[in-house]
Amino acid sequence: MRTSLLTPLRDCAQEIGALVTSGRHEGLSGLRTSQYRLDIVADEVALRVLHGAGFRVVSEESGISGEGEYTVVVDPIDGSTNCDHGIPFFATSLAVLRENELVAALVMNHATGTIFEAEAGGGAERDGASIVPSDQRDLSQAIVGFSGLPSRHLGWAQYRALGAASLEICLVADGSLDAYTVAHGSTLNPWDYLGGLLVAKEAGAVVEDYDDEELVTDERVRRRPIFAATTELLATLRQAGNL
Repeated sequence: MRTSLLTPLRDCAQEIGALVTSGRHEGLSGLRTSQYRLDIVADEVALRVLHGAGFRVVSEESGISGEGEYTVVVDPIDGSTNCDHGIPFFATSLAVLRENELVAALVMNHATGTIFEAEAGGGAERDGASIVPSDQRDLSQAIVGFSGLPSRHLGWAQYRALGAASLEICLVADGSLDAYTVAHGSTLNPWDYLGGLLVAKEAGAVVEDYDDEELVTDERVRRRPIFAATTELLATLRQAGNL
């Protein structure tokens, strides 16, 4: 896989990973609801590394900064509540846009060191090995991940709500989950889903928005995406409407 765009993303995620393992930034920041100290220091690392590599940055924590041909949409710590509470499922998510095109992405699970990455047209990888989604078409056999909790049961085999959207989307990409979507009024920001979106699409998963909104954007908007292993499974979930 080409490294010109991915190398600074790896550098960024690995430096943030070192902060996580140091364990020196626990607790809430006190500046914003559900923002942790780690979110702030991780964002400082992201800005330093990404600006140093010539990127414009759109961050969940600090908004828009810098200039460059490419924009990185970053969630420095996706699943920061998990991280702060010792639940081993949290990540850094980075997605690179050139104008309105999603061209590269990396999601690093800091609890395991696993790296998911993709470049447009180049497939998707987990720790250097190619990944593909499951071939599940039948909802009654599917394991479905949710942002939020569904208000009704559609007959899936099992469901999960794991608290880190970027990683859950990547689990659809590698076949661990069969689908992932929003439920019961939940929505996602671009920094929640863009990194996983490219990984999922390049792996061969299918992606739509419940409201037919454009998902590839660096604006502060909220969306209702659906990620599924197959078109049949996606269609079943979409027909259900608001869960």
